[in-house]
Amino acid sequence: MKTINLEHQIELFNTFKPLNLIFIKTRFTFIDLFAGIGGFRIPLEELGGKCLGYSEIDSAAIKVYQNNFIRYANQDEKNLGDIRQIGKLPFGVDLIVGGVPCQSWSVAGNLQGFNDPRGQLWFDAIRVVQENQPKAFIFENVRTLISPAHKSSLNLLIKEFHDLGYIVHINLLNSYDFGVPQNRERMFLVGIRSDLDKCHEFEFPSPVTNKPKLVDVLEDIKNYPPIIKSKIKPEILFGDKIPYSRNRFQKNDEFNDFFIFCDTRAGHTTIHSWDIIKTSQREKQICYILLRNRRKKKYGNRDGNPLFFQDLSALIPELQLKEVEQLIAKNIFRYLPNMGYEFVNSKNSAGIKGVYRVFLPSCDAIPTLTASGMNDFIATTHLDVCENPETYKKMFIQEIYRKKLYRPISAQDAKRLQGFPEWFQPHESESTAKHQFGNSVSLPVIYHLSKSLLKVIL
Repeated sequence: MKTINLEHQIELFNTFKPLNLIFIKTRFTFIDLFAGIGGFRIPLEELGGKCLGYSEIDSAAIKVYQNNFIRYANQDEKNLGDIRQIGKLPFGVDLIVGGVPCQSWSVAGNLQGFNDPRGQLWFDAIRVVQENQPKAFIFENVRTLISPAHKSSLNLLIKEFHDLGYIVHINLLNSYDFGVPQNRERMFLVGIRSDLDKCHEFEFPSPVTNKPKLVDVLEDIKNYPPIIKSKIKPEILFGDKIPYSRNRFQKNDEFNDFFIFCDTRAGHTTIHSWDIIKTSQREKQICYILLRNRRKKKYGNRDGNPLFFQDLSALIPELQLKEVEQLIAKNIFRYLPNMGYEFVNSKNSAGIKGVYRVFLPSCDAIPTLTASGMNDFIATTHLDVCENPETYKKMFIQEIYRKKLYRPISAQDAKRLQGFPEWFQPHESESTAKHQFGNSVSLPVIYHLSKSLLKVIL
């Protein structure tokens, strides 16, 4: 019999509907816990896996999952329902996977951990593993689970799995390193049954060499020519001190590929409210004085303190109250009784006039997509080469912001930024689809991680 090329099958899988799965021989079985919309399932099926059951309680996610998978899958596949009700399965299974709800371990969830009912779902995952003894498991969660704040909780999880007879491996994997332009770092906890011959041979996958930019995956900006960026001396961009918060996608000798709308930050691509409405040089000076002094401890212990008029007048020669009141009238300042003056646009993620960040097509990666979403936009044109930070900012305001040549990140964008294939049908509601993609795992990460794991359990 002629051998079928698996890589060619995968290419077909991504091009056409999932009926091509009938040509892929089953290599292993799995169950899909906290299944969401199928982020684990697609790459596992590409690798020859057969799903025997799925568990999800969100009705909107179940609808999308069933529409994309169950209509073509084995009719015996079971909807396992709430994980809290799953016990010993009526079949054996090689692999158990799932993205355990992460809210209780995140900053957004106030780091409640096991004190949050969602955090306790880890114990249900442990119980399902204990009762069914798969060869291996993969569980995904936010990176903060391995932070010092949750060290004892993570150690408890490791001990629980170890006591069940599993060798546990933990690592952070970034979606960008596996072929999608998204800076999404997630923790993966992999367990391999200790009685398997190769249980100690597992290694997390290495990053792939092909790393597409934003321009490579979004349809309406795909055909832009390559952008050659100017090299800039770091002291021109940052002065005496490069900010510690810069990440791997921000070069110290190049302009940022994004602009942030916020009055409480400074930087060569920060757009302030006084940049986009008519303000005098004097008004700009007053704004910058508040910006530069609001975090000084002499004015309070907050991460950004209001300043009283007497504080401002000590910093600004001949300051008059009417000048501050004019900034209130322009909705740049506001007065807090018994506290002082602060910026109206003081919450970073809220942005200004509904815009927080605008990413240029040349971006290596956008920040992590989230279920809650952000006020993030994508520019539909690029900026010409320039060597001056002030000119760069003015060009953006005039050529992109004023002309409204930017658009929100759509559900279709999120689908591609998470690595979902073209055939995948998202929820019909744009907002629901974006929420679901933000909740999902990145498919290329799961593909490469699972491929590494299968080498030692099959």
